[in-house]
Amino acid sequence: MFTMARSRRDFTPEYKDEAVKLVVTTGKAVATVARELGINEATLGRWVMAFKARNETGQAEVTESERAELLRLRKENADLKMDRAFLKKASIFFAQEASDTNGKRSN
Repeated sequence: MFTMARSRRDFTPEYKDEAVKLVVTTGKAVATVARELGINEATLGRWVMAFKARNETGQAEVTESERAELLRLRKENADLKMDRAFLKKASIFFAQEASDTNGKRSN
């Protein structure tokens, strides 16, 4: 017996946040919103429960979209630090080259 496996859908953090906002702001049932969006009711329910848990504890945890942006910014920061380190080494190298050349010209 051969059955086809269903492929798992990935949702962006922004999509998750918007789906949760629909449930929270409109007051519609999770099942209704899930049906309208074409996603699994249990999936949307988990997203809503996670949102409510974050807000009930009073913790200012970052949303999924903020987490994605934070990761992007951390990567960008690391890249910029590497660029800065390279430029610092290059400036030292060229400063030494210039002083060596000036010393040879003086003689």
